[in-house]
Amino acid sequence: MTLAPRVVLVHRHTEYQELLARHGSRGQAAFFLAGRGRSLDEVEQRHQQLQAALNAVAGAVPLDWRRSRVERGDLDRFLFTPEDLVLVVGQDGLVANVAKYLTGQPVIGIDAEPGRNAGVLVRHRPTDAAELLRLAASPAVTGQLAERTMVEAVADDTQRLLALNEVYLGQRGHQTARYRLAPPGGAPAEAQASSGVLVGTGTGATGWCRSAWLERRSELVLPAPEAPELSWFVREAWPSPVTGTRQVQGRCTAGEELALTVESDQLVVFGDGVESDALQLTWGQTVRIRVAEERLRLVL
Repeated sequence: MTLAPRVVLVHRHTEYQELLARHGSRGQAAFFLAGRGRSLDEVEQRHQQLQAALNAVAGAVPLDWRRSRVERGDLDRFLFTPEDLVLVVGQDGLVANVAKYLTGQPVIGIDAEPGRNAGVLVRHRPTDAAELLRLAASPAVTGQLAERTMVEAVADDTQRLLALNEVYLGQRGHQTARYRLAPPGGAPAEAQASSGVLVGTGTGATGWCRSAWLERRSELVLPAPEAPELSWFVREAWPSPVTGTRQVQGRCTAGEELALTVESDQLVVFGDGVESDALQLTWGQTVRIRVAEERLRLVL
């Protein structure tokens, strides 16, 4: 007997829910904001909009299908199965948060607040959910999947981190990080002092990496989201008698890697802005960053 598909609905707490959790009641939250010249009405309206989207999407799941729901903070404890269909309702960043826990399951991104999100990864409306679920459960879905490149960081003690947008290597508090950077292509390694290194995919080229790219007016061509390539940027490299600034940006294609050897007491590597889930590196350790074998499979 074949099991019915399981739909996993991924969401995150709203600012309204976080305010209530912090202040205990709606009245106390409203009082707190009013004393700062702000109103609770906007965040409450956005909360209601998200709840309406979640209800609409949940209602689109066929009655004979299995279903589960997971909040962003519980993703690292949730067990996805290979047969799952993943429905992400929220912002683009929520798709990035869930991507590293998947192993090829189709992902449907639902934009709960059209006009507020870029819509790079959450491209669909709640009203599209029923049709998209039928497509995702059919053999025809293969032709409707966009595969997005992911990036991995692997330390010499087997620690591994996977990300959809980018990984960051540096000090946890973003102070000066010291390390030795060996770029792809065989160029000599360079000792550097900087506020960290960003290595991103083509999807990440619309976010943090693009910010670094724009700030330095770089002429580097950023990769496309599907391309098996990465771009990397050193943030605020500092020249000194023992540190250089020659190797501060570049591309890394499939089969190549960027290697960084730690020369600080402790550095961290985290992905997609989630600092709580980071690799811990000490002096002398090396981490290698490259295109990952895993890819996000996004239903279009």
